[in-house]
Amino acid sequence: MKTQLLNLLLLFISTVASAQHYGTQEFKVSRDDFDFNTYAKDSTANALVLYEYGNSYIDDDDFLLKTEYQKKVRIFNRNGFDHATVEVPLYTSKGKEERIKDITAITYNLNSGALSASRLKDSEIFYEDVSSNVTVAKFTLPNVQEGSVIIYSYKLSSPYIFKYHGWTFQEDIPKIYSEYDTSIPGNYNYNIKLVGPYKLHTNESKIESQCLSGGNGAYADCAITKFVMKDIPAFIEEDYMTSKYNYLSRIDFELKTVKRFDGGIDQVTKTWDAVDHELKTEKEIGNQLRKSIKSEDILSASILNEKDPLKKAQAIYAYIQDNYKWNGDYKIFTEGSVKDLLKTKSGNVSSINILLHNLLNDVGIEAQPVLLSTRNNGFPTKLYPVLSDFNYLIVQTSIQNKTYMLDATEQHLPFGSLPFRCLNAYGRKIDFKTGSDWVDIKVDKPSVVNHRVEMEIKGDSAVADAFTIRSGYYAYNSKKDFLNDKTAYYKKKKEDFPNFNITKHEVVETDRNDATFKEELQAQISLEPMSKEIDGVTQKTLYINPILFHFFDSNPFQLQERNYPIDFGYKNNYSYTIKLNTKGYEVSELPKNINYGLPNGRGSLVFAVNQAADNIVIYLKFSLKETAYTPEYYESIKQLASKLVNIQNNSLIVLNSKVSI
Repeated sequence: MKTQLLNLLLLFISTVASAQHYGTQEFKVSRDDFDFNTYAKDSTANALVLYEYGNSYIDDDDFLLKTEYQKKVRIFNRNGFDHATVEVPLYTSKGKEERIKDITAITYNLNSGALSASRLKDSEIFYEDVSSNVTVAKFTLPNVQEGSVIIYSYKLSSPYIFKYHGWTFQEDIPKIYSEYDTSIPGNYNYNIKLVGPYKLHTNESKIESQCLSGGNGAYADCAITKFVMKDIPAFIEEDYMTSKYNYLSRIDFELKTVKRFDGGIDQVTKTWDAVDHELKTEKEIGNQLRKSIKSEDILSASILNEKDPLKKAQAIYAYIQDNYKWNGDYKIFTEGSVKDLLKTKSGNVSSINILLHNLLNDVGIEAQPVLLSTRNNGFPTKLYPVLSDFNYLIVQTSIQNKTYMLDATEQHLPFGSLPFRCLNAYGRKIDFKTGSDWVDIKVDKPSVVNHRVEMEIKGDSAVADAFTIRSGYYAYNSKKDFLNDKTAYYKKKKEDFPNFNITKHEVVETDRNDATFKEELQAQISLEPMSKEIDGVTQKTLYINPILFHFFDSNPFQLQERNYPIDFGYKNNYSYTIKLNTKGYEVSELPKNINYGLPNGRGSLVFAVNQAADNIVIYLKFSLKETAYTPEYYESIKQLASKLVNIQNNSLIVLNSKVSI
C-alpha cells in the first residue's frame, strides 16, 4: 500500500513538473521544446516565445552601437504562422544608416520522433524601402508547420548612439523568458525608463573597467546591466484604448549627455528653454509661425469688418476649412512654406494650422501653436524634450476669457472641437515670448445620444416615430457622413435597420458651428403576432422588444483581465425613451427595472419601466462620467456593458388582445 501511495505521489509530482515546464530557456532547440502543445497560462495563445535575448554595446573598434538578437518561438497552430515572418526596420538619415548582418533562421519540426531542420537562404531575405528614412529587412522562416519551433538571430549596427536600442518585453503572444543585456560607457549618460505594468525579474549591474578606448591612453569604464522578465502575458488589444506602446512593458533609453575624452561635455537632451529657442529659429516651424501675413489679401471684407472677435475667429476658421485641403500627412514641420500652401491650397496638418495661427494673430486675435501626439502615436514623454514624440500641431486661442483648441483640417468640425485622433491627454503649447508649457487636451462636455420614440400598434404591425438628437462627437461623426454624401447616408440607415420599413427620414440641418445633429425617422415594424381561439374568439399575442436603437451591438469588453486604461476619449451620455400605446391590449409581461452604478459614482445604467392606463413608458440611460478609467474599473465597466447589451437584446413586452366573453 505504501509503495502504491509513493508511486502515486511520484506520478503527481512528475505531472506537475511536466505541466510547469515549457521548453528550454536557451537559444538551442531540444526535444523538450516539443513536449507540450498548449500553454496552460494562456490556452488561447497561438504561439509562445520560449526564449529571447538581446545584447547592446558600443563597439570599441568603430564606435557604432551594436545589438545582437536571438529568439526562439513555439508555433502552436496556423494562427501563429504570422510570427514566422520577421521585419526589422533600419533607419537612414543624412548619409548615416543602420545595417543588419549575420541573419540566421531555422525551422525545427518533430515528425515520427525525428527532429528535422530547415534553414533560411540568403536569397529569401528581402529589403523594402517604406519611406525616405526607413528600410525594412524582411524574411519568413521556411517549412513552418503546426508545432514547429523556430529560431532566428541577427546583428544590428547603428551610428545613432544617442538612440540606444530599447527593449520590448511584451508582445501579442506570451513569453517565458526575455533578457536584455546592455553595456553603456560611463561617458554616456542616458535617461532609462521602464514602461508598463510588469516588474523586472532581474535587474543586475556591474562595472567593467576600461571597456571603451578613446585613444591616446584614454579609457572609459562601462556599466554592464542585465534586465530579465519571466512569464510575461500577451498584450491583447481591445477597443477604447490609445496606442499600445503607452502600455507595453518595455525599457526606453534617451541620451542626456556625452562626456568627451578631452573632458568636454555635450548636452544631448536639451531643456525646454533650449528647444523653444531651436523651434523659434527653425525654418519649418518658427519662421513660418512668425512670418508676416496680410489678412486683407486673403480674407473677405465681411470677415475683416466683423466686430465680434468670436464670430471673426469662427469665420476665419471656416474660411480655411473650405479653401484648404489637408493631405493626410502628420508632421509638426511644414512642407514648404505658408506661401506655398496659399498657392497649392493643400498641405500637411502643420501648414494648415500655422496659416490659421497667422491669420488669427494678424487680425488681433492672439493664438499659440500646440504640439501634440495623436492617439495612435503614443504619449510624449514629460521627463525631457523629445520632439520626435510629437506628430501633430493645433492652435490654441483665448477669446473673451474662454480658451479654444482649433484644428482646421476637418471640413465639418465645429469651431472649438478637435478630431478624435487628437484626444491624447496633453500637448505642449509653444509661446516664444513666455516659454512653452504643458496643456491638457480634454473634452469637458459629454457627447450625447438622445432617442425619443412614440409607438402605436396598428393591426399586425407598429408605427414608430423617432426623434434623435446627437451632440459632441456623435453629432460630428453623423454630420460628416451626412454632408459628405446625403444619399448614401439615407441608404445606410435603411441597411442598418433591415426589419424597419422606413417611411420617412429627415435630417434637420443646422449651422456648421452647432455641435448637434438632429434627425426624424418614421418606420413601420412587423410584429408577427401569435393567435389562438378563446371561446370562439381569436386572441392575438404580441412580443415586442421596445429598444429599437442600440448603443453597443455587443459587449466590446471581453478580456479576463485588462492591465491598461479604458480610454473613451470623451464622456458619454446615452438616453432612450419610448412611449408605447397599448390600447386594445392587456399587458401580460414587462421587463424588470435595473439600476447599476460604477464604483465612486463614475457611471450608471438605469432602466425604468412604467405602466399607466393605455401606455407603457420605458426609460433607458447609460452614462460614463469620465473620459478614461484605470484598469481597476475594467470589471465594473465590463458588467455595465453586458447589462446594457442584455437590456437591448432581451427586453420583452408581451401583450394580449382584450377578449370580451
